[in-house]
Order: sequence, then C-alpha cells, then structure tokens
Amino acid sequence: MIRRSPATLLAFFLSFIAHGVTPAHAQSPTAATQPAGEDDDEKLRPMEPDFTLVNLPTTLPLPAHAGNFHLTHRFNENLRRDSFSTQASNLFGLDEGATIQLEYRFGVLKHLEAIVSRTNVDRDIQFSAKYDAFHQSASTPIGFSAIAGVEGGNNFRTRRAPALGAVVSRTLASVAAVYATPIWAHDTLPGAAVTQHTFYVGIGTRVRVVPTVFVVAEMSPRVSGYTPGDAEYAFAFEKRVGAHVFSLTFANSSATTYGQLARGGNPGALYLGFNLARKFF
Repeated sequence: MIRRSPATLLAFFLSFIAHGVTPAHAQSPTAATQPAGEDDDEKLRPMEPDFTLVNLPTTLPLPAHAGNFHLTHRFNENLRRDSFSTQASNLFGLDEGATIQLEYRFGVLKHLEAIVSRTNVDRDIQFSAKYDAFHQSASTPIGFSAIAGVEGGNNFRTRRAPALGAVVSRTLASVAAVYATPIWAHDTLPGAAVTQHTFYVGIGTRVRVVPTVFVVAEMSPRVSGYTPGDAEYAFAFEKRVGAHVFSLTFANSSATTYGQLARGGNPGALYLGFNLARKFF
C-alpha cells in the first residue's frame, strides 16, 4: 500500500482546486433542463456552497436520497506558540499530527438529512439530523433549520451527550450570507460530579470574493453554563469547484462536534487545517 504524507495530500488538494472539475449541475442533464423553484433542494445556491461554514452548520438543503462527504483536518502545530523558523521546519504543522473528522450526510426525506461523523479525538462519534423548515425566498426573508444530535466517546460507548439547536440564515444579494446558530449542549464537562450544560450562539458569515471563491468567518460565544477557555473562532479561504468545496482553515480549536464547540477554544492558539467536501447529487 502506498502511503502519502499530509504534505503530499495537501499538495494534491491544492492542485485539484487549481485545475478544477466538471460542475455537479453540468453532470446532470435533467437538472440542467428543469426550472429550479424556490423549494428545489437540488438547485445551485451560489452563496451557500457547503453544509458548514468552518465548523458551524448552514441552512444549505440536501436533496432526498442524495449524499455529501466532508473531511475536516486540523494540524496540531500552534502557529501562535512557535517561532516562524520552527513552524517552517514543521511545514506549519504538517509534521505534528492532526485531528481528523470524517462525516457523511444523507437526504432521508425532502428537507430532512441524517448525519454521522467520527473524530479521532476520544474516538468520538456524533449522530445528528437537520430539518430545513424553510428557505429564504421572495416571500420569506430568512432560512431556518432545526438540528439535533447526540455524541459519544469510545465509538459511542461512553459519555453520550445530546445537543439541540437551530440555524437562521440571511443571504445579502450575491455578496454575503450571515448565520446565527443557537445551540444547547448537554454534559460539556465529562466526568464532573455535577452535570454541566452550555448554551452558545454561533455567528458567522461567508463573503463572496469572486463567483466561486469566498472568505468565511465564525465565532461561538457562550451565553450560559460551562464556559472554559476562549470562545471558539475560525476563519477560512474557500473555493468551490463543481461538486467539491475546499477550505484552507485557521481556528483556535480542533473542535468539530456540537459538544466540542461548546467547550471553546484554546487561549493563545491558532491551528492550520483544511476542509474538503464532495456532494453526490
């Protein structure tokens, strides 16, 4: 079996982005010939290329019986701790190991998607669902999705912790999209004598630079409950190429699940990473 280093994989992804692929909607003659209504989950939504910002969810719908694969990769090098020469010798974190999450979501019914993810931190598995109640349209000023999930460590054998929340979105012409994501997470201090909960409100935006290139930013300030460290924040440079979305990310945490985001980011930390997503519709 051929083994590839993280640097080789990152170079491959960047090369892939530079050369491009056939757009997803161009691969389906049926989709190209049918008019796209406001409630058509399959239509291209230029300001919502992905189902996440960096870590927070968006209101992008997934068509029934369609799928989406998402890879999250956060290198363990703290870019704010080491000198530039040390960072360069470690190739800015590529030699320091990484926190990795694999996620797949499937459209169960119209507007309803089921999601499963696994991260190598505590072998955490999260099962979640998102219901896209309505989308922004000429008659509706916002989009709204409801989310629910439960995660557990050691391959879902321990510390099962549910979460409930919602996503509210607003697209501003063809320039930007803004999001608010209130989330309640249960048992955010595992192993404590008293069960702790955290309520936080994620806020984020995606700003269009050119038709398929975006700048993305998010932050998850905690409103109540257990609030260690700093609030999670992240920003990214994002490129859509047909059915693929690639993001070069910077964050103060390797968190990806709802419970991990509730526990905040590391003070004085900044980690390089990337997201890679592929739609199957």
